[in-house]
Amino acid sequence: MSLGKVYGVESHVLTPSQTKDLYPLMNIDDLYGTLYVPKDGTMDPAGTCSTLARAAAARGATIIENCPVTGIQVRTDDFGVKRVHAVETAHGTIQTPCVVNCAGVWARALGRLAGVHVPLVAMHHAYVVTERIEGIQNMPNVRDHDASVYLRLQGDALSVGGYESNPIFWEEVSEKFAFGLFDLDWDVFMQHIEGAVNRVPVLEKTGIKSTVCGPESFTADHKPLMGEAPEVRGFFLGCGFNSAGMMLGGGCGRELAHWIIHGRPEKDMYGYDIRRFHHSLTDNNRWIRERSHESYAKNYSVVFPHDEPLAGRNVRKDPLHEELLRQGCVFQERHGWERPGWFSPGGAAPVLDYDYYGAYGRQRHRDYTYNRLLGDEYTFDFPPHHDIIKNECLTCRNALALFDMSYFGKFYLVGPEATKAADWLFSADVSKAPGSTVYTCMLNQQGGVESDLTVSRISPGAPGSPLAPAFEGDGYYLAIGGAVAQHNWSHITTVLQDMKFQCKLLDCSEELGMMSIQGPLSRVVLQEVLDTDLSNEAFPFSTHKITTAAGCQVRAMRLSFVGEMGWELHVPRADCVKVYRAVMEAGARHGIANAGYRAIDSLSIEKGYRHWHADLRPDDTPLEAGLAFTCKLKSSIPFLGREAVEAQKAKGIFRRLVCFTTDEKVPMFGLEAVWRDGKVVGHIRRADFGFAIDKTIAYGYIRDPAGGPVSLDFVKSGSYELERMGVTFPAQAHTKSPFDPDNKRVKGFY
Repeated sequence: MSLGKVYGVESHVLTPSQTKDLYPLMNIDDLYGTLYVPKDGTMDPAGTCSTLARAAAARGATIIENCPVTGIQVRTDDFGVKRVHAVETAHGTIQTPCVVNCAGVWARALGRLAGVHVPLVAMHHAYVVTERIEGIQNMPNVRDHDASVYLRLQGDALSVGGYESNPIFWEEVSEKFAFGLFDLDWDVFMQHIEGAVNRVPVLEKTGIKSTVCGPESFTADHKPLMGEAPEVRGFFLGCGFNSAGMMLGGGCGRELAHWIIHGRPEKDMYGYDIRRFHHSLTDNNRWIRERSHESYAKNYSVVFPHDEPLAGRNVRKDPLHEELLRQGCVFQERHGWERPGWFSPGGAAPVLDYDYYGAYGRQRHRDYTYNRLLGDEYTFDFPPHHDIIKNECLTCRNALALFDMSYFGKFYLVGPEATKAADWLFSADVSKAPGSTVYTCMLNQQGGVESDLTVSRISPGAPGSPLAPAFEGDGYYLAIGGAVAQHNWSHITTVLQDMKFQCKLLDCSEELGMMSIQGPLSRVVLQEVLDTDLSNEAFPFSTHKITTAAGCQVRAMRLSFVGEMGWELHVPRADCVKVYRAVMEAGARHGIANAGYRAIDSLSIEKGYRHWHADLRPDDTPLEAGLAFTCKLKSSIPFLGREAVEAQKAKGIFRRLVCFTTDEKVPMFGLEAVWRDGKVVGHIRRADFGFAIDKTIAYGYIRDPAGGPVSLDFVKSGSYELERMGVTFPAQAHTKSPFDPDNKRVKGFY
């Protein structure tokens, strides 16, 4: 309801009695409240498709039915890039540089024709249509999330369906089933009838007029697959709509068309972009099947802030995984990686093999510590582990903490034209002397942020070395958040191909680990471990060098993602445990502690550091996000997106990322509405609790309701409130980070 106010979607939270007045046939005995959206409705799929087809034909499109695709020709160009060349059909071949795979459950087979992995599975999905129900006419649609069931109005009847915990996989997808239906399995479907009867009791005495059970495609995160496939240029996806194709098709179709014509969608579509999945996962049948099942079974579940999947786990483990597991690490899953979330004092909490929640006759895990810890956090209050996260954060602020960040993407950009490519790719000037490290963005042609990352200029090393590879020409080492590594790889690769730069992109993410040691005592401890002078003069902030730790060669970088003095150690995989133990041993008498990404989230928001795809998205610009300092606008060096950023700077900024704090200690998680002087001006993108300042911190983009530019004076002059679940809380807007705004700590001044 709060978010609806931002987007102009009318909605109301109703009491049980108000619900009964609106929907007299509903059982309200077990309800606390309902959310009512007056403009929710239904549409006729066949009629909608026929209308769109007629409109397309009237505008010159040719629609050829009963024309099976038998092959897709892919050719490799002179630069070694695979591109779509033609589509082969039973009635002839069509030459084209662009194909859009909208084949639903058959999308995976169609992808194979072009050598493209399409990560979806086919399942039976069903609904039934009831006989006529007196008094149901003009009633709203009903979704009962606790019962995982929907009751959709269909004339003077209801269509009833849902998402069961034991859906039937369609194991052998038949090519000759385009308009076929399956027999309904009542043993599977009956749970929906029970849920529907509880909600609308008259259904118990109402007959079933018809059943519909057809094949539907489902994906690992219950979101569609869209965009250009990383394997083949010109092969686009528009599939995997998880039974929501009619609902999402209009907007997704529009954005996909914009994507094809202009090179990227107009709006942020990363959550649907096929590049959100690492290439090692898109053809991993176990991972796809498990995650798709869990996403299906939990489709109507309440989405709690700190939930994690139980399916498809332990696919990618970093070199410190077993070491940290023994120390009570509670892992998060990102991009297939197991990364540290937080550390439980209760001991090891391993993630077990997926039990399908007891479906298909499987035995559910008993005394499953990891699942219990997740369940403890199923709350919109501060979680029970809030104080543990607090201790990790304050240990970092007051002493030092070690963060295992091995899951980061680690790429090398090397070759004769690496500097030419780097100048074009990166918004900041990274072509400095070897030993420098620069925080920068990568932009798209519209000036939107495709990534933020650190880029380090390097000298040539030894052949085959993951820490310092040999190369000719210039070299750059890129460190990128692991959850978006595939997106970054694909973006860089596409730009290199389009611009025909003579250089290579090498992926050493699996060969290197990464530890970040942060806090006021980091220099004292690391000086015992590293064979180099760590003073400000010898090792200033934003520089790096090759040195040794515990007899192992490492690349040390003086950087921070939490706002403290600290160093990152980039270490060959085989040496990670040895280096980790050496650091922990040296730090033991100084109070060193392990810390996870829950602490990083809190510490980074406290310092005002941006997270890509929370604070930064492909339709946000550096000027809007407060990252103008990452753009080399004072130089004459051209870079991708420069013209768009310059045009925006001249025209003015019409929305701006603002930091808010609330005096009341109330948990916020993102999507809360932002009020300014009594008007909604935006919503929160990311929120967390800042333990050093002891306040809730939230970041969101705001606009001027009058349509004018959003200047810093506009930000400072307003009176703000943040709306959390219908309740507003007074908030203060900040134009600088609320913690260490002068950046003294990262430079070693305490």
